[in-house]
Amino acid sequence: MARKGALQLIQGVREGRSLSDQTGSLRALPVADQARAARLAAETLRHQGRADVVIDAFVNRRPAPQIADVLRLAVVEMLELGAPAHGVVGAAVDLTRTLGARGQAAAGMVNAVLRKAGAYQGWADLAPQPLPEWLRGPLVEAYGDAVMTAIEAAHQGGAPLDLTMKPGADPVPGADALPTGPWRLHGPVHVTALPGFDAGDWWVQDAAAALPVRLLAPQPGERVADLCAAPGGKTLQLAAAGAEVTAVDISEQRLRRVTENLARCGLNARLVAVDVLDWRPDVAPDAILLDAPCSATGTIRRHPDLPFIRDGHGIAELIELQAALLDHALSVLRPGGRLVYATCSLIPDEGEVQIDDALARHPGLTVERPDLSGIDPAWITEEGGLRLRPDYWADRGGMDGFYMACLRKPG
Repeated sequence: MARKGALQLIQGVREGRSLSDQTGSLRALPVADQARAARLAAETLRHQGRADVVIDAFVNRRPAPQIADVLRLAVVEMLELGAPAHGVVGAAVDLTRTLGARGQAAAGMVNAVLRKAGAYQGWADLAPQPLPEWLRGPLVEAYGDAVMTAIEAAHQGGAPLDLTMKPGADPVPGADALPTGPWRLHGPVHVTALPGFDAGDWWVQDAAAALPVRLLAPQPGERVADLCAAPGGKTLQLAAAGAEVTAVDISEQRLRRVTENLARCGLNARLVAVDVLDWRPDVAPDAILLDAPCSATGTIRRHPDLPFIRDGHGIAELIELQAALLDHALSVLRPGGRLVYATCSLIPDEGEVQIDDALARHPGLTVERPDLSGIDPAWITEEGGLRLRPDYWADRGGMDGFYMACLRKPG
């Protein structure tokens, strides 16, 4: 059942739907099978390039798309996840036979290919899944070939689970402390069953995503606006620091999740559902966090479907929106206040370039260089922001790609 669900998810990705948008399609499965299907689908997409190398070694021509996905699913389950070959081969043949006349005709081929693939040597030495050219080209230009290879290797490794703790809460047993403050758990984890979940002692947040609030350094009693706030990890951080938080997001549905997490963690914030460009506070905030909409190309290690469902279309429009949001946020910030601009993107046009352009548009605006414990000085960019990449902390499991900078408005 889980394998069939995984194949369904993969085929949905081929049609342009994200894995997260398809979670409802698995509701008929037992909870354990839903989780296994999601993991199988994600791992197959994460290792598709390597699986294709193995498959191509044993076929004369690439099979039809549905059959190819069955083969990839089985190869990854055997060679990456270590499942016994005999069980995987039999299940893959049965799954192939459910795919109509073409599947019936391909069942023998699938059996033969997978029996050979199960004994394949050199899986660990195969190159990781390459990014599509619309993204790989600009990133090679920005970072170079060696860094690009390291980023792709980090994507292949997936993402551990990072937790941000409420002040004074005890860390989850088995978690490792990270240099910048969060705690990291490795391996499959049932989040809601972890100690401290019901008590609201922590929330899930990648270590890179936790740094913009640290860069903003909110103080107790400060009026802080969290713009484009959902899903709310940064809102929780701001509230836990004692700030008077207003969280603004265009999506009422996504803000409901923020409400739930605030309640679980015993924290308070004022939530406003409105287009950020239309939001004007009655009193100017002391500080603003703007986590702007972006290409999300820094999150591929946890969202391996993203390269398959995006083609680079719309990034120019996102860059224009980011600039408009940044200008608007500065217009409502009090004189002398500070603003952290952040995007979970690897593309410099959504990060470093945005800050350079903002400085040119706003005379007197300055960048406050990071002075945070746990960060490598090499992460600080020429204009004074922080550039984070998935290949950083490779020995610890990496981090999401992010850019952030703290701006000070003239007084």
